[in-house]
Amino acid sequence: MRAIGATLGRIVGRTLRLSVALLAATAVAAVASAGARTLAISPLNGTPDASPQTQISFLGVPASEITHISVVGSSSGGHSGKLRSYASSAGASFLPSVGFAQGERVRVSALAGPRGHTRRVRTSFTVARLSGYRAPATGPPGQARGGTVQSFVSEPSLHPPKIAITASSPVASVGDVFITPTHGLGQSGPMIIDGAGKLIWNLVVPSGEVAADLQVESYRGQPVLVWWQGHIPTTLGVGFGHDEIYNAAYQRVGTVSAGNGYEADLHELQITPQGSAFITAYTLIDTDLSSVGGSRNGALQDSLLQEIDIPTGLVMFEWHAYGHVDLRDSYTHPPSTGQPWDFFHINSISEDSWGDGNFIVSSRNTWAAYEVDHVSGTVMWHLGGKRSSFKMGPGTGTAYQHDVRWQPDHTLTIFDNGAVPKAHSQSRLIHEQIDWKHKSVKLLGRYVRIPGLLTGSQGNDQTLANGNSFVGWGEDPYFTEFATTGQILLDGHFPAPGQSYRAYRFPWSATPAAAPKLAVKTSGAVSMLYMSWNGATGMSSWRVLGGPTPTALAALTAAPAAGFETAVAVPRNADFAVQALGPAGEVLGASAAVRG
Repeated sequence: MRAIGATLGRIVGRTLRLSVALLAATAVAAVASAGARTLAISPLNGTPDASPQTQISFLGVPASEITHISVVGSSSGGHSGKLRSYASSAGASFLPSVGFAQGERVRVSALAGPRGHTRRVRTSFTVARLSGYRAPATGPPGQARGGTVQSFVSEPSLHPPKIAITASSPVASVGDVFITPTHGLGQSGPMIIDGAGKLIWNLVVPSGEVAADLQVESYRGQPVLVWWQGHIPTTLGVGFGHDEIYNAAYQRVGTVSAGNGYEADLHELQITPQGSAFITAYTLIDTDLSSVGGSRNGALQDSLLQEIDIPTGLVMFEWHAYGHVDLRDSYTHPPSTGQPWDFFHINSISEDSWGDGNFIVSSRNTWAAYEVDHVSGTVMWHLGGKRSSFKMGPGTGTAYQHDVRWQPDHTLTIFDNGAVPKAHSQSRLIHEQIDWKHKSVKLLGRYVRIPGLLTGSQGNDQTLANGNSFVGWGEDPYFTEFATTGQILLDGHFPAPGQSYRAYRFPWSATPAAAPKLAVKTSGAVSMLYMSWNGATGMSSWRVLGGPTPTALAALTAAPAAGFETAVAVPRNADFAVQALGPAGEVLGASAAVRG
């Protein structure tokens, strides 16, 4: 998505060229300690816009091997604090008792390593000067037109958009579709549908908030639903909120919030096998933009990523685009309106498939992806953009791209938006391979939708287990599955002007902790029963119970489950209940008794 900002940051009189030179010269916030361990210290050495609320993160050695910590601000002086261990990896964060002064230089040192084999480690960073920019609040959703949203008698609070499936092949992949409709008609919230477009699960988010990036990941060895939730200011294209983690019973088992005074952005949440999470965030700082044609008192929207220790919420690692990427690499320009300049716009993080711990980040506004060292934060090479480290072969260049992903075979998949402004004739999915010997990039494959779409923001390309690609078209409310041959196997959409940041296809099995819902409408001698179980996937049929009292109910009839809500007509009774049945007739769940 395009541009947003938090209310953080400000660095006066410091150009990016100086910052990049400083980072290149002193990017040694990582050192080798005894036992060949590496230690990453955040804020990284030379960071030009650290948060005044920052913690000092030591990632790579146990807390017991981090001693004699010294934290001194050029204005605020020495800082005392507490050292707290991470739960998911070796390391700890030093939490200063008092925050830092804006614009000051902070020097950190500590002894790291086992007793008898310690060495002095250091980092130094500058604290941001925070911007006073305030973005307008998110506007209300549009009013639903007739026929554009779904309604249910048994779940009257749910009004998700209607889904249309326009192409479906019997050889399409097994799995359900995961979307987060926003900016359109009706409600915003995470939504799961089956391959026929029928609703499986929907959650309504609080008024004024939206959801994004619903997908299935693994946490503590179990499949979980994860998504971002928060608000998106109307003038910007990033989010301020937090990430949710729900189990297969639709119960919250965790949340991920950004640390150091930031809020989590919508663009990425990747849970690691160890139990940490990579997220994106944004910060607004005041800085000198005269070197790129902007104001000396300009406002910059910086992109950053954090690795968060989920159990403790501590920040394990933090990387900023500003100071690592030259402002001149951007294809956008500082606005003259006083709105913060989103020079980079991070929109994906993908760890390397060969397990070295490094990762690639995608930048919409520089048309490039950057391989980042996981210890020092140094940019190791650029893919695309104005200063690519590789010769880009025919068809490999991107514009405003999203979702750059390493694949297990060390190739890359990319959702190439091609707009806005228009740089390509249509958006496409590309598969690329880097030739390390010859420092060149080759196009392995390209998929486009027919008729074509040119989406100016958002979008993703998910590689499925069978090699197919499942694509969300971002601000265009479409999703498509492509075979490896490029054939469209599934194509669907919901009403415009809706959009879904990404779309995915996953196998999903869930039994809700909440009971099934039942609503009864009686007319004369006939009662119409409406039954649903929001999120259930293993249900085959319903058993209807009725009787004179809630404690004297008997089976009246059974009916196959017919989508999200099933309607059954039965003779009038004083009370009713329903049971959700599995394939073998086993009872999976039962509703409360409802008066007829």
